[in-house]
Amino acid sequence: MPANQDTPWLREGKLVLGMIHLQALPGTPYHRDGSFPEILHTAVQSARTLQDGGADGCLIQTVDRVYAADESSDPARIAALSLITRAVVEATGPGFQVGAQLMRNAICSSLAVVKVAGGCFTRATALVGATMSPSGLVHADPLTVMDYRKKIDAQDVKIVAEVASMHFSWFGGGKTVAEVAASARQAGADAVSLCHADDDTTLEMIAAVRATCPELPIILAGHTHHGNAGRLLGSRQGADGAFVGTCLESAGWGSAIDSGKVKSYVEAIHTSRD
Repeated sequence: MPANQDTPWLREGKLVLGMIHLQALPGTPYHRDGSFPEILHTAVQSARTLQDGGADGCLIQTVDRVYAADESSDPARIAALSLITRAVVEATGPGFQVGAQLMRNAICSSLAVVKVAGGCFTRATALVGATMSPSGLVHADPLTVMDYRKKIDAQDVKIVAEVASMHFSWFGGGKTVAEVAASARQAGADAVSLCHADDDTTLEMIAAVRATCPELPIILAGHTHHGNAGRLLGSRQGADGAFVGTCLESAGWGSAIDSGKVKSYVEAIHTSRD
């Protein structure tokens, strides 16, 4: 199944990519037996709500209580995410950018899911370097990732590499966010993802990455909401897009997505454009 070719990784796009957080999937220790049909249905409904609200796409992400720190992922978990991703692609149609990510850092498996299911991008926790996590030290292996990407002819599947976020911080220090972004770009990233709880710091990181890698799209990895979306995305100094989760949900993290909240978030960006 071909991937969606209409991937707008362009600064003019100001992509709004809603997060679809999945309950524990088959093959994981906290999966609830018999819950998969409900998980799939909820993901499809969430994607449709995002699309109806004006979002440009979604990232379907596994949310488990425990993760492996390496590339490994249970075959049942991979199969489940593939079915969900394909169902979302079919429900939303061309133009809606569907991504999938097997946490914590199963990049090759995520590439396979997106390629086979007809999506268009994945997000990589650690494409370069290493980061400490509750699961242990997560090591990047960009050579293996890029070899596998070529093997399955998935160069059309975009990779968004985290370079400074809730999930990634360069282990050991010594590198600026711009240097990490340059390394990710050299390894094959099509965009980078970053965020900080402080808006000024976020804008400083964006400026630093732009100065070093001016053509590299920057997607916010979190900490955006209706109050700061205009500043962080609507201005020329802002990012090219954002992964948006909690502020689009009706009753906090993990609840149903509210179409009205999606619309007002998108409007906040457009009304703030310089």
